Amino acid sequence: MRQLITIVGPTAIGKTSLSIELAKHYNAPIISCDSRQFYKETKIGTAVPTEEEQAQAPHYFIQNRSIFEDYNVGQFERDALKEIETLFETNDVIILVGGSGLYVDAVLKGLDYFPDIPPRIRERLNLRLKEQGLETLQLELKKLDVETYNSIALDNPHRVIRALEVCIGSENTYSSYKNKPKTPRNFNTIKIGLNAERQIIYDRINQRVDIMMEDGLLEEAEMVYPHKALNALQTVGYRELFSYFDGAISLDFAIEEIKKNTRRFAKRQLTWFQKDKETIWFDYLTKVETIIQSIEKQISNRS
Repeated sequence: MRQLITIVGPTAIGKTSLSIELAKHYNAPIISCDSRQFYKETKIGTAVPTEEEQAQAPHYFIQNRSIFEDYNVGQFERDALKEIETLFETNDVIILVGGSGLYVDAVLKGLDYFPDIPPRIRERLNLRLKEQGLETLQLELKKLDVETYNSIALDNPHRVIRALEVCIGSENTYSSYKNKPKTPRNFNTIKIGLNAERQIIYDRINQRVDIMMEDGLLEEAEMVYPHKALNALQTVGYRELFSYFDGAISLDFAIEEIKKNTRRFAKRQLTWFQKDKETIWFDYLTKVETIIQSIEKQISNRS
């Protein structure tokens, strides 16, 4: 049976390094499931694997899109499943790696499907976001669908607007469309999680941000700054620097905000991934040989 080995965990924990080690061991390709790494124009701030890392195994869905393209999780589910099906024709094992929980779930479990919503509703909500701020939209979502309000990342305008447009356009709650039966997958899934003590994760994040700044994140953000309203740029590492370019905050404060917001993001990632009881968790310093032994045991048990 075809095996999809999935690696999850918080940002900066070492998922890329482990994915490459496993890919070399199994002679397997790597599917990136990180929604921030799709875009060609944002390389440094999204921690795209280096050229050296990518040269060690075939990588898919890395910088394969432009920030000027509309691309969502539904399109990714379709594209990823098509690519996986093709890769399984010549591979018994594929590595899936990423920190975007919704995108991981789209591949492994399938998405919930929602009714088509007239574009004008999103346009009005985006205008309200610009004129009234995010908090107004958050409060409306709380009134229309408290279950979704309590379960999504409220500091993500895209998620809030998506939930609101479904509530308004369908006259039903966003949550009422979730958790319906999905199409079963025709591959086995083995889920590996990497973790560490919280302070270690935070220290690694802080160090990564410092390295990103040394590598040219400021200049990269400045290049895309004229397009700051694009959905692809509504993400940690760019929003804060855009505020600096706007003159709203100092550069030092922007860098500290990147670190703080990335730490918050890592906390949300862990909350999401730890809901899945099938994931086997390892400390980030665990030897790859130990993880491979666990994978082989799972494969053997399913044979």
